[in-house]
Amino acid sequence: MATGLSYFKEVYDVVPGWVQKMHDYRPAALDHYTSLRSDIMQDGALSRKEKDILLVGMNAARLYERSMIYHTKGALDYGATLSELAEYLIVPYLYNGNGALKTGVKSLEYALTLKDRDFTPLAAGEHTTEELMSHMIGLLGNEDSAFAQQVLNLIREGEEQEVDSFILSEAVVAQKLKHILMTGIYITELKGKQAGKWMEKARECGATEEELADTGFICLLTAGIPAWFEASDSLTEIKG
Repeated sequence: MATGLSYFKEVYDVVPGWVQKMHDYRPAALDHYTSLRSDIMQDGALSRKEKDILLVGMNAARLYERSMIYHTKGALDYGATLSELAEYLIVPYLYNGNGALKTGVKSLEYALTLKDRDFTPLAAGEHTTEELMSHMIGLLGNEDSAFAQQVLNLIREGEEQEVDSFILSEAVVAQKLKHILMTGIYITELKGKQAGKWMEKARECGATEEELADTGFICLLTAGIPAWFEASDSLTEIKG
C-alpha cells in the first residue's frame, strides 16, 4: 500500500474515500499532504491529544461534522475522556450557539459508538439549548458531568453572562486550552482580527507563542492555507 494510504489506514482503521481519490488522481499530492499532516499532528507545544480534541471543537463550532468525527476518533485514541470531550464541545456554544451544540452531540454519540456503549440518539428536529445540554449529560452517563450540569443550571436560571464566563473557566479542561480553542475557531472561520484578540486572552491564561503557533498549524489542516494567513498575523515574529 502506498505511503499516504498506509498512513490514513493506520489513523482511521480504513482509508477514507477522499484519501483514496486524492491518491487515484494525484498520488504525489497525497504523499506531500500526508507528510505535512504527520509533521503538524505529532506531539509539540500542544500534545497530539490536544491537537485532535481542539480540532473536534473547532469543527463543531463551524458545523463541519465530517472533520469533527475524524478527529473525535483521534482524540479518544490518544487518551481523551468523555468528560473532556463534552467540555470541549460545549465551548463552541459561545461562537455558534445551538448549531454548535447540536453538531457537537454527534461527536459525543460517535465516541460512545467507538466505546461500544448503548445510547439513545438525539431525535431529529430543532432543540432548545436546555434539551441539547440535557442530552449531552445523559450521554455522559456515569462519567463526570458536573461541568455540563452547571452550564445547564445557569442556562435555566437565565444567567447569560455567567454562562459565558463559566464555560471559559478552569474545570476538567484548562482555561488556557479553552481560550486556545476560541482562538482556533476564529482562525478557521478566517476572522483574523477576532482571532488576534482571543490569542491575547489565551496568552493572559498562560498560552505560549509555540502553543499558539501549533494552533495555527492545525487550523491550516482543517481550513487550508488561508487559516495560517489569519493566524500568522497575530503571532510574535521570531527574531533571527
